[in-house]
Amino acid sequence: MSTSHHNGKKERERLRMLLGQTAPNFLDPALEWRRIFAEMWGTFLLVLTAAGGGVVSAASGGEVTRSMTVVAPGLMVMAIIYFMGTVSGAHLNPAVTLAFAVRRNFPWTRVPAYLAAQIAGGTGAALFLKALFGSAGNLGATLPGNGISQMTAFIMETVLTAGLVNTILGTASGARNIGPNGAIAVGGYIIMAHLWSFPVSGTSMNPVRSFAPDLVRGDFSTTWIYIAGPLAGAMIGVLFEWVLKGPPTEAGAIAAQGTLELDERERKGNA
Repeated sequence: MSTSHHNGKKERERLRMLLGQTAPNFLDPALEWRRIFAEMWGTFLLVLTAAGGGVVSAASGGEVTRSMTVVAPGLMVMAIIYFMGTVSGAHLNPAVTLAFAVRRNFPWTRVPAYLAAQIAGGTGAALFLKALFGSAGNLGATLPGNGISQMTAFIMETVLTAGLVNTILGTASGARNIGPNGAIAVGGYIIMAHLWSFPVSGTSMNPVRSFAPDLVRGDFSTTWIYIAGPLAGAMIGVLFEWVLKGPPTEAGAIAAQGTLELDERERKGNA
């Protein structure tokens, strides 16, 4: 038996011993506040970067170029996964949280708190941008491009989010989701999607990223596109993940929920 196979078997046995045979369900209230804070802070940073690119570009007379604004959100997501993926799973997106829940990698009882944290973080970022720059650049709102119909933008958001969710679920296999491969894959997908589809729909793929600027600026004329599209795409992504890989796995649940409780149990066990 190879060393890697032996180590992998030991790791699976350790996880089963600590978390049980079924998909783990981390409900320790002493740790939940950290996960909620992580989702709020992470979503704040993501929306600050994604919306802030357009805002700062408008406020600075175009010193922030289109290339910069489309690359920045992907790089921010990479950084967030690295620094807090182990805490909350780094969802940062209601569509991702719902996808994990439908996939049965995440307990439905924890969904409302995650969604509330994401909305609070995204709205806080939009308010922060307004306080600094006023209404420059429509507060970074995502809008259909010139000559693009709302239905075309909706379809684009649906397809792009399906691919994003497939990328996230496909790398949600324990350490890969919270380590280098997951961060690079998810961040890289976001950059790639922005590079070619930004002129069509603004490339949101995240209801909160679009809802927060619309809420603060008081314009909901196109908000439905960026809520309905990503949510529909997320469900398609879950369906495709089932077709590709079958039932959910324990490793996927650990990736979706982070390893905070697992680490805390081990710490206490070694004390």
